[in-house]
Amino acid sequence: MTNTEIDKIRLEANTKLDPGRKGQLGQFMTPSNIAEFMAELLDKTKDEISLLDAGAGIGSLAIAAVKKLKTVSSVEAWELDSIMSSYLETSLQRLNVAHVIHHADFIDEAVLNLELGIGTRFTHAVLNPPYKKINSNSIHRKLLRKVGIETVNLYSAFLALSILLMKNGGQIVAIIPRSFCNGPYYKPFREIMLKQCAIDHIHVFESRNKAFKDDEVLQENVILKIVKGEKQSDVIISTSHDNSLSDYEERIVSFSNVVKTVDKEYFVHIPVKKQEFDHEGLFKLGLKELGLEVSTGPVVDFRMKDFWQQEPTEDSIPLLYPHHFVNGEFQYPKAHKKPNALKPGDQVNKWLMPNGFYVIVKRFSAKEERRRVVAYIVDPGKIKSTHIGFENHWNVFHFKKHGLDAQVARGLACFLNSTELDSYFRVFSGHTQVNATDLKNMKYPSLETLTNLGKKFKPTMSQEEIDSLVASA
Repeated sequence: MTNTEIDKIRLEANTKLDPGRKGQLGQFMTPSNIAEFMAELLDKTKDEISLLDAGAGIGSLAIAAVKKLKTVSSVEAWELDSIMSSYLETSLQRLNVAHVIHHADFIDEAVLNLELGIGTRFTHAVLNPPYKKINSNSIHRKLLRKVGIETVNLYSAFLALSILLMKNGGQIVAIIPRSFCNGPYYKPFREIMLKQCAIDHIHVFESRNKAFKDDEVLQENVILKIVKGEKQSDVIISTSHDNSLSDYEERIVSFSNVVKTVDKEYFVHIPVKKQEFDHEGLFKLGLKELGLEVSTGPVVDFRMKDFWQQEPTEDSIPLLYPHHFVNGEFQYPKAHKKPNALKPGDQVNKWLMPNGFYVIVKRFSAKEERRRVVAYIVDPGKIKSTHIGFENHWNVFHFKKHGLDAQVARGLACFLNSTELDSYFRVFSGHTQVNATDLKNMKYPSLETLTNLGKKFKPTMSQEEIDSLVASA
């Protein structure tokens, strides 16, 4: 079956899928050239080859893997959707390989097989798992806990289960969102992966929306190859702009540049360019070494609704939101559906911080924003109050819940808004959310460097001026 034929079937099947159910199941089918590239990452083994494809769709990945490996003895595929399953059956029959299609929930069956010690243990797996959040009280979450898996998305659940179903030396190649690389919610998954497998290869698509352009997927995707039970060595990092792979490049990096040995969060960095490790000057100290802290904004506004004030008064407390900052400048008060202030009171006061210099970073950046990290300075001279409320959509840099030194605050904002920092941050963060945990695990310039930057930095500077200032630090 040619790539043209496979893609024709994929597009035909796509038109028959119910859009609502497609979103419910997190279905995004793999283009044939991506499937072919993923299959090329698999190596033959001496063992009889048993292939796993969970969330198989029309079978693009299984077809490509069988073609590459040539000596596959059996294929097991899971596919819930009846429309996809009919195409999948036709595809696998044409391969002339023994196969089983499970018209069932992969999580249900994999957990049962692991609990009872039954079913196949595989030598190879190719995966394009569904992308969908798992609620904390859902049946899937409870099932996964039975086999020691704690995770928040179907894609990481599928990958974790596949790891447990592999034989020692088993190879898994998966195309998944990059969001697993950092953040607290995926830490248990990263632990399972890094303790049981070696990372062999990571491929990055530089354009966020081009890996699954037919499905308008905006997740930033990577292709990951891991090997169960193998000793960790260097990692191949490759890149291409989009799924054509026409500008494919690769380089070999030390694993210590991918997962830091001292990192208890197990963040996965993807250093695609050489200069992304050359940060000794700017990226040298942790926040603790600087004597600084970062926390999520303590005011959860909907819990304070009884204390909202649209217009500030003499005794009210300013409640700061992202909309109060435009092009780096503070605009307060500002007409908006959200309040500008809170009435003082015992239930409010415990969530406030004393007026002072703070650096605040938006927790959520828009997909179209140029930088992932967007930082602002809170200047106490512009706030006519003894205390400030920071809404929960901020990350707040502070000194023991008080303001920072003025020059350090300005220098920190300058550093965080630089393109250099943005490149560094993207090495381990593939989603638009910026967690306090991410910021805690970063390295920062010395206080001396931050102070020197702060003496020259102005919030109204252009990106070019900020980058020039940081480059000369």
